Amino acid sequence: MPLALLALAVGAFGIGTTEFAMMGLLPDVADDLRISIPAAGHLVSAYALGVVIGAPLLAAATARMSRRTVLVALMGLFVAGNALSALAPGEHWLLAARFLSGLPHGAFFGVGAVVATGLVAPERKARSVSLMFLGLTVANIAGVPAATLVGQHLGWRAAFLGVSAIGLVAIASLFLLIPRTPANAPSAGLRGELAALRSLPVWLALGTTVAGFGALFSAYSYIAPMLTDAAGYAEGSVTLLLALFGVGATVGNLLGGRLADHSLRGTLFGGLLSLIAVLALFPALMSAQWSAAVAVVLLGTAAFVTGSPLQLMVMEKASAAPSLASSANQAAFNLANAGGAWIGGLALAAGFGATSPALAGAALAVLGLAVAATAHAVDRRRAAVETVTTGRLIAGHVPDRPKALRR
Repeated sequence: MPLALLALAVGAFGIGTTEFAMMGLLPDVADDLRISIPAAGHLVSAYALGVVIGAPLLAAATARMSRRTVLVALMGLFVAGNALSALAPGEHWLLAARFLSGLPHGAFFGVGAVVATGLVAPERKARSVSLMFLGLTVANIAGVPAATLVGQHLGWRAAFLGVSAIGLVAIASLFLLIPRTPANAPSAGLRGELAALRSLPVWLALGTTVAGFGALFSAYSYIAPMLTDAAGYAEGSVTLLLALFGVGATVGNLLGGRLADHSLRGTLFGGLLSLIAVLALFPALMSAQWSAAVAVVLLGTAAFVTGSPLQLMVMEKASAAPSLASSANQAAFNLANAGGAWIGGLALAAGFGATSPALAGAALAVLGLAVAATAHAVDRRRAAVETVTTGRLIAGHVPDRPKALRR
């Protein structure tokens, strides 16, 4: 694998750290700014909103630029957003800075995935995407706990300055390691990128992302109360258990990339079926501490097996102009985050019990599997039509001309 993938992974590590570190820093931020925990929670939403808005807009705005230049510029915006977060004098300034930090997130992963697949042979595309995503999953193991630790001892502002420093390392890595002209298809421009989004298979792939990862976040958003109320863990143990989720996510990400290079659709279906099984078993697994720990690892593994296949599938469906569609898939991941958390919250509010968000997630995963199956059926139908059409042309068949032309 090219060393340039390391530069993409470093950028992904910084982005993953700043996205998830805010959850651990919320109490410190709330105390320092003298706001409530729910009000501080809006900072998480502001970042996610920046991702959803920034992913398609920045990908479209930079459609004709060199992809290395785009990646460096996006990481520069990331550094600025985190530095401004560290310097924010109040709640509203911090909200704006978090929104700014989220803007480059989706476009970086979207354009980065296009660059990554262009650096390797066709049979290694999924693996190259998984190696870029490796930075994101490792951030949950090392980056987020480190940022939380720094925030608790040196202040939350120091944590964001540390993330900015990671961004500067990523900029240097991208500039030095990403080829000036990556070995991928030239940009199709804004018109070509927008045209790719008119494809039904692209939207079915995006729908699979929303439903599939919505299943993950339906359960993961409420994993702490599940571990404390259902499994009986002390609150101090939750941080270590969340690191186990990061381990599972890292294993699933690498496994999914390797398997998807052999069978993209098979890996996606297998991952979604595994996710359904894990979430359906969550109430039973949360009945004991040892099985609850296993459940956390399995949840990360099953969910992230599908990450690389979903990203690559969207790119293949928009092969002529993949940057915008690839970035839109990152927006879909964050829509899944918000939507899954909302649906899981509905299950809790309805009084179905601490583990009910996992069962709601299982239902979402079934929906994701149904959308993926529909996409597969559409692909087979189109392939059959193309085969028939090609056979007629080879046989010398010429379609009848319209009557107007016959005259």
